[in-house]
Amino acid sequence: MTPILLQNPTREFTRIYSFGAARGDVVVPNADIIEPINSSDEWIRQRTGVITRMRASRDVEAIDLAETASREAIEKAGIDPSRIGAVLVATISNTVPTPSMAALLAERVGANPAAAYDISAACAGYAYGIAQADALIKSGIAEYVLVVGAEKLSDIIEPTDRSISFLLADGAGAAIVGPSDTPGISPTVWGSDGSKWDTIGMTATTRAYREGAGDIAWPTIRQEGQTVFRWAVWEMAKAAKLALEKAGIQAADLAAFVPHQANMRIIDEFAKQLGLPDTVVIGRDIETTGNTSAASIPLATHRLLAEHPELSGGLALQIGFGAGLVFGAQVVVLP
Repeated sequence: MTPILLQNPTREFTRIYSFGAARGDVVVPNADIIEPINSSDEWIRQRTGVITRMRASRDVEAIDLAETASREAIEKAGIDPSRIGAVLVATISNTVPTPSMAALLAERVGANPAAAYDISAACAGYAYGIAQADALIKSGIAEYVLVVGAEKLSDIIEPTDRSISFLLADGAGAAIVGPSDTPGISPTVWGSDGSKWDTIGMTATTRAYREGAGDIAWPTIRQEGQTVFRWAVWEMAKAAKLALEKAGIQAADLAAFVPHQANMRIIDEFAKQLGLPDTVVIGRDIETTGNTSAASIPLATHRLLAEHPELSGGLALQIGFGAGLVFGAQVVVLP
C-alpha cells in the first residue's frame, strides 16, 4: 500500500502586517533633466505630473534600498526575521542576472534559510509578489513572507530619451504578509499581453551590446508612450473593476486606491474610469518620487498611511501594470 504523504497545515486567510520604504538619496528636479531631452519643466509637469524624482547615489544599489525598506517593515510587523519563510523581490534592475537579489536580501535581514527568489514582472511585480505571498501562506509553505519592490532605474536610462527616462527613479518598498483571522487580501486578478511585448523594453540585448564592438550603446529602457497610455487607462480599468468584483465590493467601499505610479495623467483618468467617490483617497507619490516601477505601489501606500493614519484597517485597491505587458490587482486591508 502506498503511504499517504503528509501535508502542511493550511491557513484560511492572510493580511499585510506592515510597510517599509526607502527612496533614492538625491533629489532630481525637472530643471536638471530638461536640457538633455530638449524639453521644459512645464511640458514634464503637464504630461506626467512629476516635479522631482528621487535617485540613488552611485554607491547605493537597489539591494541597499531593499534592505532599508525591509528592516522597517520587519520592525513594524514585530516579528523575528527567522519566522520569514520566503523573501520575494520584484525588480528589473538587479546588478546581475544571477544570483537573485532576494537571496542576498534574506541574508542581510537575517531571514536565512528562507526561500528567496526574484520576480521579473516590471511595474506589476509587487502585485504579483502579494499574490504569491498570499498563496504560500495559505498553503502552509511559509508563515510570513517578505515582499519587496526594489529598483535603481537610473542605471538603465538614457538621459536624452524623451519616452520614459525623465519619469524614472530609484526606491524600494517592502511589506510583511502573514496569517490572519479574517480576509485581508482578496483574490488576485492578473495576466499578460505578450502581443504588446515591444511597447516597453530595452533598446538592445546584452548580447548585441557585447558583440557590437562599441557600435551599440548599453541597453536602456524606453517605451511607446501613447500605446502604453491607452492600454493602461482602458484595459487596466477593466482589470481593476474585475478585482473589485472578485473581492465582492464596490468602489464606494474603498478607503483608498493605490495604482502603479506610472504617470499622474494615467492615475487621474483611472480614477474617472472607476467612478471613485470623493471619499476614496488616491495614492499619489509620483509627483515628488517619480516612477519606481515595482517599488511604486508599496512606496505610495507607505506614504498614504503616513499622511492618513486614519485609513488603517480600510480597504485599498492596488494595481500594477507595465512591461510585458503584464498586470496584477487585488484589494487589501491596510495595516
